Amino acid sequence: MRLSVIGCGYLGAVHATAMASIGHDVVGFDVDAEKISRLSSGDAPFFEPGFDALLRDTLATGRLRFSTDTSDLASARVHFIAVGTPQSEDGDGADMRFVDAAVRSLLPVLSEGDLVVGKSTVPVGTAQRLAEMVAPTGALLMWNPEFLREGFAVEDTLQPDRIVYGTSHSGGPEVAVLDEVYAKALDAGIPRLVTDYATSELVKVAANAFLATKISFINAMSEIADATGADVTQLADAIGYDVRIGRRFLNAGVGFGGGCLPKDIRAFAARGEELGHGRALRFLREVDEINLRQRSRLVDVVTEELGGSVAGRRIAILGLAFKPNSDDTRDSPALDIATRLHGLGADVIAYDPEAIETARRVRPHLHFAQTLDEALSGAEATVVVTEWDQFRQLDPDTTSQLVAETRIIDGRNCLDAQRWRAAGWSYRGLGRR
Repeated sequence: MRLSVIGCGYLGAVHATAMASIGHDVVGFDVDAEKISRLSSGDAPFFEPGFDALLRDTLATGRLRFSTDTSDLASARVHFIAVGTPQSEDGDGADMRFVDAAVRSLLPVLSEGDLVVGKSTVPVGTAQRLAEMVAPTGALLMWNPEFLREGFAVEDTLQPDRIVYGTSHSGGPEVAVLDEVYAKALDAGIPRLVTDYATSELVKVAANAFLATKISFINAMSEIADATGADVTQLADAIGYDVRIGRRFLNAGVGFGGGCLPKDIRAFAARGEELGHGRALRFLREVDEINLRQRSRLVDVVTEELGGSVAGRRIAILGLAFKPNSDDTRDSPALDIATRLHGLGADVIAYDPEAIETARRVRPHLHFAQTLDEALSGAEATVVVTEWDQFRQLDPDTTSQLVAETRIIDGRNCLDAQRWRAAGWSYRGLGRR
């Protein structure tokens, strides 16, 4: 099938490449000429495990190409909208300019029977509005939310845990068309849910809201654990055995970040207020507040461990990306903490296996190490803020030979506290004895 993907950022580039890799003829479109040039040459503009190889291999088949020319979209039968919906500059709501522009760019090339499929995370009510915009062309609109996890995007696209279709009428011809697009996944038994527009739009934001709430819940418990002498990791283990709760996403630390959860829960709460039901989502404001408070808590812990002031003290920051296996520093707790400590006068030297250049573009005033050993050299405090395997697997005996003082603050509670203490280190986590 001939497909187009409008928007070749993280979501769009992965989706276009994955669809071409399973046999479709795909053109990826974006107005950013530099991005299109890089993708066309097999050079991914972001780090995602496995994506570079998939991109190069798929380009070689001839089934994938990238373009800045809207006329190249005319031959496609299905058009995916995969542009960003960032937080609005003047509020918490989603900025819909890019989604609207993407649909408008398609109108001249749409014809009877074409299918426009939204994948972007949008406020509920958007699909119905866009369907009315598309209707005069004779094309149909569906909503097909994405559920990508950064670091697992290729796997999540090719082998999703569910596929959701939002449509104006469940038995329409558009369902059969999208079934053809996802035939390989459906044949493998992946669950498919056909819903109305509003439900499909709510699925993604509701999932993100639930995950964010679960993370902020255990972080709130870490505050109580610190106040009472309890251990939040053992607490999470104990309640995680309850199948109604589960252990995943019950890891206390500096909280969530990235380009999805923070802006999505804010936009969801804002949309609730627009609908006149702000009270139903008011708890998301507290979820957001708890999450942001964790960053301040870690800065306070570092300051306390260094005797009440970080001014002039050399601090190794291990991690800049908001999560491991990514170079994404959008709303990253790690980068925020590094910036705050620098602002308090600390001699911060930061290292990340993949996100140094991404971080440098937005925080050029920070000092970045090119190697882990360089970051650790002479450190008076070592702070783990992104749980890369490289940091989790650090040997405390070897590391002690690099640092000036054996003091480690585990902002992700990802280290073996007993092992580090046995090696003579002063270990401090969040909510851990």
